[in-house]
Amino acid sequence: MEVGQMQRRLVDYTKSLFMEGFLDAQFLQLQQLQDESNPDFVVEVVSLFFDDSEKLLNDLTMALDQPNVDFKKVDAHVHQLKGSSSSIGAQRVKNACIAFRSFCEEHNIDATLRCLQQVKQEYYLVKNKLETMLRLEQQIVAAGGSIPMIELGFWRTINMKGGKE
Repeated sequence: MEVGQMQRRLVDYTKSLFMEGFLDAQFLQLQQLQDESNPDFVVEVVSLFFDDSEKLLNDLTMALDQPNVDFKKVDAHVHQLKGSSSSIGAQRVKNACIAFRSFCEEHNIDATLRCLQQVKQEYYLVKNKLETMLRLEQQIVAAGGSIPMIELGFWRTINMKGGKE
């Protein structure tokens, strides 16, 4: 596949992640921080997000598996996951964490266990999508091309058409 086709494929794929609510404008802002002096910035930040999220999901699983659940501890883990999801623009993970936190406040074990499954599902979906996007970027660079940027104006257009932020 030639570079121009790969670039169009990347742009279309990335736009679909916004249209489907996986990512929000925060991810575009993250991409704008990447430049020639730090060409791997987004990959590094996303990799840190993956590492932190995996640890938090394991911590949440163990905390909810205790005979006496410490809901303050669970809420602290969910709050941290919500923050890191928000910081990279993982919108659906962030939204699942918001629902999760409300059930922590209610000390509702059944609902928190369901929310944990929902958060895990959203996390693994966005992880898969981001890994695919980053692979496409690597293929473009390996073929001698540059990564096309999606402008913030694209996000404003989505929101005007009824997308969510």
